Amino acid sequence: MNSPGKTPLRLGVLLSGGGRTLVNLREHIQDGRLGARICVVIASRPCKGLDLAGQLGLPAHLVSYKSRRDDQTYSDAITALLDQAGVELVVMAGFLSKWIIPLKYMGRVMNIHPALLPGFGGQGMYGHRVHEAVLQAGCKVSGCTVHFVNNDYDGGPIVLQTCVRVHEGDSPDDLAARVFEQEKLAFPQAIALYAAGRLRIEGRVVRITDG
Repeated sequence: MNSPGKTPLRLGVLLSGGGRTLVNLREHIQDGRLGARICVVIASRPCKGLDLAGQLGLPAHLVSYKSRRDDQTYSDAITALLDQAGVELVVMAGFLSKWIIPLKYMGRVMNIHPALLPGFGGQGMYGHRVHEAVLQAGCKVSGCTVHFVNNDYDGGPIVLQTCVRVHEGDSPDDLAARVFEQEKLAFPQAIALYAAGRLRIEGRVVRITDG
């Protein structure tokens, strides 16, 4: 719940796809479960998530990865928009392009990955590719991981993880649906912990304090 009189955490959302995570965060904010405000949405390509941001009345920008001459130029354009919006925490909601995170944003960027890191992560491991790999490996559990982001793919310190069972006969769609139900809870929870000042990064470990 929002604390009376506390300034909402200013969020910037980066996305490349359907916008389900954006909508989930917006719902948590609207009903008072998350004390935050989405100040800017940045998409790396035309997508449903960008359209949804506009429909929700959120400031939204397309920063096309293909239109920039190199990774650094692209990253600088994203950083400039985040700076202009006064973003305190950046959340990656299915963002598939490379943003080179500057030092001033280290410890201020979170992502949610649809598996239990450090397994089934790294470059190219996203979306259904992850669930297919989990099933092919014969795993009995999967889940999601909220982690701080650095400039190594899925290599940042882990904040929260939640598990789901892998059922006999699961398809990637079946598993994805079950994992996403946990993502809908874990990401807002991690953001709320950040907003409350309860996350402390010690090397590769995130400590959750009593606040």
